[in-house]
Amino acid sequence: MESFCAQRISIDFCLKLGKSASETYEMINTAYGDAAYSRSKVFGWYSQFKNGRTNPFDEDRPGRPCVIRNLENVEKIRNLLKENSRMTIREVSNELEISYGLVQSIIKKDLNMIRVAARFVPKILTIEQKEQRVSCCENLLESYHNNPDIMKLIIAGDETWVYAYDPETKRQSSEWIERDQPRPKKSRRTKSKIKTLLVTFFDYKGMIHHEFLEEGRTINQYVYLDILRRLREAIRLKRPELWEKKEWILLHDNARPHKALSVRQYFAKHGTAELPHPPYSPDLSPPDYFLFPKMKSFMKGTKFDDVNAIKEKSKVILRSIPRTEFAKCFEQLKRRWERCVEAQGSYFENY
Repeated sequence: MESFCAQRISIDFCLKLGKSASETYEMINTAYGDAAYSRSKVFGWYSQFKNGRTNPFDEDRPGRPCVIRNLENVEKIRNLLKENSRMTIREVSNELEISYGLVQSIIKKDLNMIRVAARFVPKILTIEQKEQRVSCCENLLESYHNNPDIMKLIIAGDETWVYAYDPETKRQSSEWIERDQPRPKKSRRTKSKIKTLLVTFFDYKGMIHHEFLEEGRTINQYVYLDILRRLREAIRLKRPELWEKKEWILLHDNARPHKALSVRQYFAKHGTAELPHPPYSPDLSPPDYFLFPKMKSFMKGTKFDDVNAIKEKSKVILRSIPRTEFAKCFEQLKRRWERCVEAQGSYFENY
């Protein structure tokens, strides 16, 4: 209440200095920050002082109820948070002139609400895109039920940038300390400009083909065609059973080079089948939910001197991933199709 009274005195002072209500609000907001009165409160008290009021304190009123956890206050807070779910406890307290502790108690105990941060997703999906994801996953599940061995025929591929320095995550930087020790500190870091583009293809047995693009090159339809030619040779040498029967199915995303006309003609010429993949769906792509996060988790926070060092470390990590992990990745793919259907096409947690 002392803060409220001080603000009222300040409002009266600004009025006497000839400040307008808007100027007064800006000055109060600058002086008191998060604890400042709302615009409506400042204008209200400004008007009262302008009309002759001199007392900045609340006037005594017989029978005035004390501020408690009652239904009226619960509803007031509920309505405020419905209008603006981003209001802080301090802002609600200032708006309703209720103590911080009481507002906190009502929000947690009566309204059963918690404050959470928004979850990042690849894209805000439209209704049509969600329906497309559901339809695609339902068709894939039907294919699986007709032939459970389909998971052994899938070869998943994609490309990703690998950096000379990629900052470690908040979880990775955590460490155990004594309760009376100060929290460790670290500076804010960004990804390095030195990087290389890695292209990978793998199945349930492990890596089939990977390569790094030359510096300055990116993926286009012609580069991708050359990569596919080398992939076919790798399949012939490492998966002869798939090569002989021509049963392997390529799973890659809908990037423009992957869907170019020349690439489709190449697939048609060699009888290569593609597994349907809905747009904006990294949660359904094995490289995005398994291989790349797993590989990069070992590299975050480490500084590499040059591109060659990045390549060598990447190769070591790719070779070290056991076959059982690749098998689990494709077992998980089926479950992800199911979860996508259950979520009605929305992104599901931990994709």
